[in-house]
Amino acid sequence: MHEPESKNFQTAIVPTLSVRNGAAAIDFYKEAFGAVELMRVASPDGLVVAEMSIDGAHFFLADESPELGNFSPRTVGGVTIRIGLFVSNPDEVAARAVSAGAKELYPVADQDYGYRLGCVIDPYGHVWEIARKL
Repeated sequence: MHEPESKNFQTAIVPTLSVRNGAAAIDFYKEAFGAVELMRVASPDGLVVAEMSIDGAHFFLADESPELGNFSPRTVGGVTIRIGLFVSNPDEVAARAVSAGAKELYPVADQDYGYRLGCVIDPYGHVWEIARKL
């Protein structure tokens, strides 16, 4: 097994969300979750790839590219993964997401399995479970 070059290296899983209208999606995630745009690359035809962060948790988003096998949930009619967003105040974050245009799938509530958790679907078709441990 290859060792990382830096002793400060930390392994991470970083999702890339495929979306339609990446520029608008960037604005939504900023408003809904307080995301910070760390990097954006735009092609001449306006398609974007961006690196975002929500309180230090990184993710990428990119305009869908069917020729590379990257489809948005809106294109395929569903999702194959849900995104867990663990925050200190899930009620506040879920309400902000709904105010920004997400749809509540179920409200934030104390769950029997030890989390305060609710679920929204964003305007681009991604499902976010917003939670904290009880």
